[in-house]
Amino acid sequence: MIGAPVRCAVAAEALTVTQQPVTDEKAVFATVESISVVPARGRIGGTVAQLKVREGDRVAAGQAIATIGDEKLVLQMKSLDAQIEALQAQANQAQLDFTRTEGLVERGILPRVKLDEQRTALNVADNGLRAKTAERAVINEQLNQGQVLAPADGRVLKRLITVGSVVLAGDPIVTVAQQNFKLRLRVPERHARFLKAGDKVRVDGAELAGEASKWGVIDLVYPQIEEGRVIADATVEGLGEYFVGDRLRVWISGGTRPAFIVPSSYVTTRFGIDYVRLRKGDATIDVPVQRGRDMPTPALPDGLEILSGIQAGDQLVQP
Repeated sequence: MIGAPVRCAVAAEALTVTQQPVTDEKAVFATVESISVVPARGRIGGTVAQLKVREGDRVAAGQAIATIGDEKLVLQMKSLDAQIEALQAQANQAQLDFTRTEGLVERGILPRVKLDEQRTALNVADNGLRAKTAERAVINEQLNQGQVLAPADGRVLKRLITVGSVVLAGDPIVTVAQQNFKLRLRVPERHARFLKAGDKVRVDGAELAGEASKWGVIDLVYPQIEEGRVIADATVEGLGEYFVGDRLRVWISGGTRPAFIVPSSYVTTRFGIDYVRLRKGDATIDVPVQRGRDMPTPALPDGLEILSGIQAGDQLVQP
């Protein structure tokens, strides 16, 4: 855990110095990575007729990002359209013959067996028409599957083909990095014993274009050590959603030790020497101190470690 919150008593604008355990931070490098990178695949084979995205574009799940055309399917569709027109004409003629025969049978001109024959011919024609219509629907669905859809919300990392490329069913067209980027830390194994899920990590503000330091939480520590390093994933808000693989300097826990942490506003510098103002009874005096490094915490963003010059119980007054 990176830095415990400063616990001090404040009375009459004085801050009581207390010694507290703080986390000794170690700097490691981490990379911004997507939770998962998934390929958008073509569902049919054919020629890529249209590609609607490029690297860096944001896509939504189900969005059409490419079109694959297959001339054979178009020809089959035209053939089925012609067959359906012929079967529709046969079905219309069978309906007319059935209606005419029904009237003649009712007047006793034709035997009833003729009516049964016409009814059978009408059913055969209707069923043949429905079968060809269903076959056409199958071909039409295959044409619709020529639309390559984004598998998830995210950002396009790489286009793997160009317009005019010939692809097979299942070939990847683009790769999409899912949203909610994470930090992937690679920590030397000698620090692995201090690392566990739930620990806080701090991203140096200098790595975020001058922004304030950001805090995150380790979600998962992988059990396998690779090349002498332990891999861990951390969630940090506001990492950005564009660059994948960006390297950042991250501070992690390296053990705990006692220290004095005070707000940096209580320290002044004169002629290269750092001072804090102590309250002694009704008077205040300036005492030289040795400044340590910055120790920001979520509760005290301007925390500063004091190595010497003060002791527990001292009353600090803000200058």
